[in-house]
Parts: sequence; structure tokens; C-alpha cells
Amino acid sequence: MPLSKRFGRPLTAVSVAAVGAAFATAPAAQAYDTGHGKISCRAVKVRKSPAKNATALGVAYRGDAIAYDQFAYVKTEKTWYTRGTATRKSDHAKIRGYVFYDCANPFGTDPAPKPPIPK
Repeated sequence: MPLSKRFGRPLTAVSVAAVGAAFATAPAAQAYDTGHGKISCRAVKVRKSPAKNATALGVAYRGDAIAYDQFAYVKTEKTWYTRGTATRKSDHAKIRGYVFYDCANPFGTDPAPKPPIPK
């Protein structure tokens, strides 16, 4: 009896399960190389996670430097976030967290062009 008839269904089920597990463990946010920019909003809260109701870790102000390394889209809020480390000019404090994408503008324009929405 050929192997395809004898083990065809079990092997197919295992391969589908392996592919499904690979997609299930994929991260929700996309990571990129670290880039540098400036905060473009008057003031923006730096949050612990990408959500409007997440704990605020601090505040960054217009012109403060930010080194960003990840972008996240929250479907329920329909909002993009940028993760990075903001360095305040006033006291040189470094705050690591998420800010609104429009405020941590990686392209130096206002408003920033947004990445495509993930499906």
C-alpha cells in the first residue's frame, strides 16, 4: 500500500495543524528597524500598551525626540500606535511605551501617512 493512502490524512492533518499554529503565534504588531523622529503633537501620553485606556507612563511634548521600533494597530479603536522611547528636552527623561501614530511622526510630515490596515 502506498504511503499516501496509508498516511495521507494523518499527515495532512498534522501539516494543517502546524501551519495553523504558525499563524496563531504571529505577533499582532509589526516590528521594524529602529528609526528616529520627533513628537509632532503639543503633548501626548506615553502608554504602557497600545490602548486609549492603558496606564500612562509619562508625557512627551512637541519637539521631543523619539526612537521608535514598532507599530501596532488596534482594530477595536481603529487607531495606529508607535512604540518607542521618547526623550524629553526639558529634563532628559526617557519614557518607553506607546504613543498615537500621528504624534510620533516617522515621516516628518503632519499628518503622517499610515501603514495599510492589517486584515
